[in-house]
Amino acid sequence: MNADDALVLLRISNLNKNFGGLQVTNNVSLDMRAGVITTLVGPNGAGKTTLFNLITGHLTPSSGDILWQGESIVGKSHWQIARCGIARSFQDLRLFNHMTVEENILTVMEPASWIWQPGGRAGRRAREERAMDILARTHLLDKAKTRAIDLAYAERKFLSLARIMATDAKMWLLDEPASGLDRGSYELFLDLLRTEVRHGVTVCIIEHNLDIVIGISDRIAFLDQGRLLADGDPNTVLNDPHLAAIYFGEQAA
Repeated sequence: MNADDALVLLRISNLNKNFGGLQVTNNVSLDMRAGVITTLVGPNGAGKTTLFNLITGHLTPSSGDILWQGESIVGKSHWQIARCGIARSFQDLRLFNHMTVEENILTVMEPASWIWQPGGRAGRRAREERAMDILARTHLLDKAKTRAIDLAYAERKFLSLARIMATDAKMWLLDEPASGLDRGSYELFLDLLRTEVRHGVTVCIIEHNLDIVIGISDRIAFLDQGRLLADGDPNTVLNDPHLAAIYFGEQAA
């Protein structure tokens, strides 16, 4: 299926965000489509992370709208948006460092994180089995009883991804998820992400490494100074000399 023909899950319409006199998001309109990996690219300060913060409710737009499956999510809290089916990673990972890998997974499972633990022993066993399956898919099964703080860097990155998998979110917003990975870990990450997309997940990534952008993107949205300058086929966007000049700091937009 062509990326342009896929169902729109998230629609950003004429979105603006101002901090005093500084406009950090400038009339952005962007569709994120089911089963498509969209990559946000642009120079530092382009507004990519701000856009993630607006989508997830960590910031409130100054104007414009964000529709999730046709319903506005503007004004909802970040936890309400998460429960709608939008999950997010952060560059600083935000793991529970002194919990084990398995515990990190169980804490983000709903209803596993609820105090009263519905379902009794059978429910808990099902959650534990699912956690083990996710850890196997992220190659962390042998680290299940290891504290997050004791993992290698690449393993911590995969634990962050495993926690998102455990939420059953339909859309993943990933902030430089492959940064710092060695080649083998990167190939594993790419294969895992493609597998999850085939199983119905929709992904939006912030990424600076052009090798990763080329290897993973179905669509590219190019931002600069809070404005969306291009949105389309990766080859078309990446081969635009004007955009390349902006990305590498050779000229202003």
